[in-house]
Amino acid sequence: MIFNRTHLFKLGKAPLKRKLIITYIIMTVIPMGILGYIIYTQNTKAIEEQVGEYIPRLLNQANKNIENELNLLNDLPNAIYNSKEIMSILRSTPYKEKSAFLQEQYKVESFLSNNYLNSNQSDILAAFLITNNGNYISTKTAFKGMDLNDSILPFGEIHDSAGEMPIILPNKTNLVFEKDIPFILVVNELTDFENRESLGSLIFAVDVTFIEKILNDIDKEERATMWLMDENGYIIYHPNKSLIGQIDGGLVDYPLVNGSFRTMEHGNENILYSMNQSISRHWKLAHSIPMKYLTERTDIVKNYTLSIFLILAIISTVISIYIAWSVTKPIKHLGKVMKEVENGNLHVTITPTNTDEVGQLAESFRSMLEQLRILIQKNYEIELQQRNAQIYALQSQINPHFMYNTLETIGAVIEEEETETAVDMVEILGQMLRYSLSSSGKLVPLQTELTHIKNYLRLQKIRFEDRVHYEIIGEEMIGIYYSPKFIVQPIIENTFKYGMKQRKVLRIYIVVLVEDELLKIIIKDNGPGIDKEKLQTIQKNLEKQDYFTRESGVGLTNVHARITMLFTNTYGISIESTESIGTEVTILLPLITNPNFVCEKRLKEEGENGEVESNRCR
Repeated sequence: MIFNRTHLFKLGKAPLKRKLIITYIIMTVIPMGILGYIIYTQNTKAIEEQVGEYIPRLLNQANKNIENELNLLNDLPNAIYNSKEIMSILRSTPYKEKSAFLQEQYKVESFLSNNYLNSNQSDILAAFLITNNGNYISTKTAFKGMDLNDSILPFGEIHDSAGEMPIILPNKTNLVFEKDIPFILVVNELTDFENRESLGSLIFAVDVTFIEKILNDIDKEERATMWLMDENGYIIYHPNKSLIGQIDGGLVDYPLVNGSFRTMEHGNENILYSMNQSISRHWKLAHSIPMKYLTERTDIVKNYTLSIFLILAIISTVISIYIAWSVTKPIKHLGKVMKEVENGNLHVTITPTNTDEVGQLAESFRSMLEQLRILIQKNYEIELQQRNAQIYALQSQINPHFMYNTLETIGAVIEEEETETAVDMVEILGQMLRYSLSSSGKLVPLQTELTHIKNYLRLQKIRFEDRVHYEIIGEEMIGIYYSPKFIVQPIIENTFKYGMKQRKVLRIYIVVLVEDELLKIIIKDNGPGIDKEKLQTIQKNLEKQDYFTRESGVGLTNVHARITMLFTNTYGISIESTESIGTEVTILLPLITNPNFVCEKRLKEEGENGEVESNRCR
């Protein structure tokens, strides 16, 4: 039961095409096969029953014919009764001279040969006449083992079977004919009715081939086997001469003595047996034939039917596969389209299908997808406007903060009356303000960004002198790349803000490198570092989606917010810090060699390409 449930559960997950084909097989092929099998078995059973009823009637008739043939031998002694000369010899005294006996022997044996062996009774092999006056023999075939002086029958006690003619089987005597001709002995008593005395016995050795003639006249089926045996299973006649005289070992297993039954013999071959027992002599006539010969015509019809069934099954299966394919193909295509939509491709093409239910479903999905694209476009434009406004607001946060720190530094220099230094600082500040106000685009050459950072560090170096040491590594690799504006300065500002308070000499290293198709800007310092709890707080701030509700409005979160907005969450900044040792901030950017990268990216998302993108981004 568990297996069946599991099988059905797996079938429930099978593809629709397989379900349709399996349903067709269950509804058509299997019932057709079962129906054909039932018809064939019923026809075979009907043939078996008909043959099983018919053959015993044939065997009964054959038994009667055999009995009639044997009864004809009862009339053979009449020739002796009608011969006065032979009767005179048989009635004479047994005490005679040898010459007289030899003359009488010649006459009697000639009579036996002329009347019985050379007559139409060609099945008689020999005639033995046993009398009180002597024993006479006439034979067509040489024999041995018949001692007439020690008769096989007690003289005068031949008839004890209610007048029935005795039959002696070969196993009851030592008589053997040349070439082992099978025979039976038929005994007739000779009686002198005038004197009411027994004259002796007339014994005929009869060739059992007469039984074969009778059986062949009854049933001409060459593939059937019929044999005759006595009630103890001794085989009197069998087509296989080597079995005559043997005992039928299956007699004890035969369930019937009159009727038909089926057994399995010879390599699981079905054989139909039929039996009939003679009422008078109790001989059993048996008949066997393999079932395959009885049902060969049915088998031919079965083979033709099976061939036609297989052809029809193949044709109908092909048709069912085609129908299943025609049903499932548009569904499968629609499923692929839905999968592409699931992966983010809203510009898929839905090919027209038939106007059936699947076609209506595809048309509804196409209409839904079109409406979805319109809604997404509207929402995207609104989101883009909000995003641009956020980026502008974030970037504008830097300028006041930077100006405040720079002017405070210049004021300190002026107070110390270092005029040339103040002039240099104002000049550097002017360059920095020019950079801040120049280029309305979101991306600038990385070389320009680093020049801005150098100006900033020069201002800080002027202010703190030997307490500041900085180094830029990998500057020669950045000539062709672009980056957002003001992404390094806020980080360095934090370094000065927290590092100068606790370090006599603040060391800053800026490393620029290209690795794994990414642009990395690493800012290291030897500042006081960040304790673990505060570092976790900063990292949580970086992971927030709403950039304007973060605890810090400038600095790390500001830079990270602008990078993720311009690109994706794959990029941004990461922080590693060890308290009392220092902090390392890594800025991760894509390798950008096109200043219009952001604009073209936005237009691609909107569905435009080629020259349209380039023209609109200039």
